[in-house]
Amino acid sequence: MAKKTLSGQILKWFAIFFTIITLGSAIFGYFLYNKLSAGLPDVKTLHNVQYQTPLSIYSKDNLLIAQFGEKKRTPVNIEEVPQQLINAFIAAEDDSFYEHPGVDFKGLLRAGLQLALTGKKKQGGSTITMQVTRNFLLSSEKTYTRKLKEIMLALKIEHEYPKNKIMELYLNQIFMGHRAYGIAAAAQVYYGKSLTELSLAEHAMIAGLPKAPSIYNPITNETRAVERRNYVLHRMLELNHITQQEYEDASRQPSTAKIQSVTPEISALYLAEMVRQKIFELYGEQAYTSGFKVYTTINGTLQTTANQALTNTLHAYDERHGYRHSRTNKAGDLNGLPVIGDTLPAAVLRVKNNLATASLQDGTLIEIPWKNIKWADRATGRSPLQAGDIIRVRQLPNNIWALTQIPEAEGAFVSLNPANGAILALTGGFDFFRNKYNRATQSKRQPGSGFKPIIYTTALEQGYTAASLINDAPIVIDNPGQENEWRPENYNKKFNGPTSIRSAITHSRNIISIRLLKEMGVEKAVATALRFGFTEEQIPKTLSLALGSGYATPLQMARVYATFANGGFLVKPYFIERIESNEGEIIYQANPKIACPACDSSQELNRNYAPRIITPQICFLMNSLLRDVVQHGTATGAKVLGRQDLAGKTGTTNEQRDAWFNGYTQSNVATAWVGFDDFSPLGNLETGGLAALPMWIEFMRTALKDTPEIPLEMPEGIVKAFISPETGLLTAAANKDGIWEFFQTEHVPTGFTSTSGDSITGSDQPDENPTENLF
Repeated sequence: MAKKTLSGQILKWFAIFFTIITLGSAIFGYFLYNKLSAGLPDVKTLHNVQYQTPLSIYSKDNLLIAQFGEKKRTPVNIEEVPQQLINAFIAAEDDSFYEHPGVDFKGLLRAGLQLALTGKKKQGGSTITMQVTRNFLLSSEKTYTRKLKEIMLALKIEHEYPKNKIMELYLNQIFMGHRAYGIAAAAQVYYGKSLTELSLAEHAMIAGLPKAPSIYNPITNETRAVERRNYVLHRMLELNHITQQEYEDASRQPSTAKIQSVTPEISALYLAEMVRQKIFELYGEQAYTSGFKVYTTINGTLQTTANQALTNTLHAYDERHGYRHSRTNKAGDLNGLPVIGDTLPAAVLRVKNNLATASLQDGTLIEIPWKNIKWADRATGRSPLQAGDIIRVRQLPNNIWALTQIPEAEGAFVSLNPANGAILALTGGFDFFRNKYNRATQSKRQPGSGFKPIIYTTALEQGYTAASLINDAPIVIDNPGQENEWRPENYNKKFNGPTSIRSAITHSRNIISIRLLKEMGVEKAVATALRFGFTEEQIPKTLSLALGSGYATPLQMARVYATFANGGFLVKPYFIERIESNEGEIIYQANPKIACPACDSSQELNRNYAPRIITPQICFLMNSLLRDVVQHGTATGAKVLGRQDLAGKTGTTNEQRDAWFNGYTQSNVATAWVGFDDFSPLGNLETGGLAALPMWIEFMRTALKDTPEIPLEMPEGIVKAFISPETGLLTAAANKDGIWEFFQTEHVPTGFTSTSGDSITGSDQPDENPTENLF
């Protein structure tokens, strides 16, 4: 009886103890749950999740230019994911995903027992839903508290979202190694494919990565990666996702993974850097993670043409100045040499019958014909190459190889739409990776004679005409503060006596522009330059301004000439057409002020129109003058294009330190520049017409293809009169030396030159009026 009483008491006390423990645990669990719940993030935020996605830059015609951002990611909708790829992840990570409530309690129990029996944490029991909570809502710390939060959040997520949404979140967020996040990025990084192009073996390889992206990586550890892939395939077989035959075929396949970089569809790296800086200026570090898509104003075809034109022009200049080959390089150095621009390192294997055979870095054998070598040794006519030489080669458009070298001179090119200032093509140098200095937008170079249209615009506004005569004769100018006087010369060191403004600009007579500036006053030309967008800092207040002694960038010079091309308006260059968010929403759309030559003065005041800075009459006269530069003057090389609507001006600075051509039609304005970064002379005869114009011609050959010529239409206020070129005065139609010239109505000459050359004024003028047949 006593034993029963004792036994009953023990049971009683045990029941009390158990009740207390249970009640205490419940109370503790309740308070713990409330405490943890209070600090849990809101799972509803996953409705508007923002993936960290790189900045992508495109041309206007939707060609990829560049991407910027640490994380490579391309978010996809679950509908875009092949079912077999989803099956692979189910097999690898969570085979009961579509059955459990977000937590695999059996798996957690197994992990708990393992910990209790061995004292070691066993990885496992973590569902796809729990991984979503870890990747989106929690920190990466490994604690029991975080595990509890993970379980609680997983249950909440399952209550809030359908399974497919959870799977979509997971597949877009997971880290896959080599900076790839999400399955679409992994497909691109490892295989260079879209999701729909992946094979079954590739599905399994990608699905095997999340467990340990470094250990099971097919690039860094192919053996372990294939083992993991085959494990995933076997699990797919066990779950009846694939057949036995599919399993055997896929598991026998070798790994085909290779690091695939994102390949730009066009090369516009200088422009891409301009975009990157602008977007970073607007959005800070968010620029690289928000998935912005920036569509630029660049035309893909024109950009490619500009790149090639600059490259060919610099090679042509370099070849005119000789071969700089040194035999200090050994054949063993070949693999350590970089590819620079379009030049590839190669080792000469043999030279026979003026044909050189060479090996590229990858072992490819090439042949270089004599016609593409002879430039290097014009003196002897013999090949300058011998076996063992390390050289540089480039492949020409016809796939023939040529001997080359890295150009020492540099160049820049920019093309604008003159109607609105959109940059159509831009390149700032031979090789962006070699030197990121953007000469198209950052260089401060003297524009030389390319500035003269500013001087002549000023002169026409002051009442001079295209027929006004200025004496092309020696001039001596005192330089205050300088020991010697300035004795300027024309490029050919000749003087031509009285010369019309038309002839002066056509043949780029320096003396005429200096005398003209002296007569008008420097301050008037400075005021005109400021209207054209120059700043006070750029413009010297001396007579040297007549020869372009200030400074400008190629982009700025293109802007100047856009005014002549568009009818007299100052447009603002821009390069971002629109910015889209990661969801495709347009968050910025360019709205440039445009030129409107057909508008009247009241319409031009509309805020959507660019400001008019020269009248239609002055613009017409300048176009007439600048077209003569191409047809009869320093840019006649451009006549090879076979068009009458080309206009522009060459520019060459002292000692040929800069060579320019600024030219245009009504649809396209472009500036080409060649020079050395250290301002060294380009060499004798390396003028704008020889060194820079070929770049412009090559570009315009493509840019103007299928573009009809636009005749120069004479506006109201302009008349055409028959004059004597010797006097600039009206002359009789019978004068065989007479020419037709354009004038503003208020500046038509009133004097008359007889057929004998005598000037007649007032009542002595004959009855015949040479302005009767104006058109």
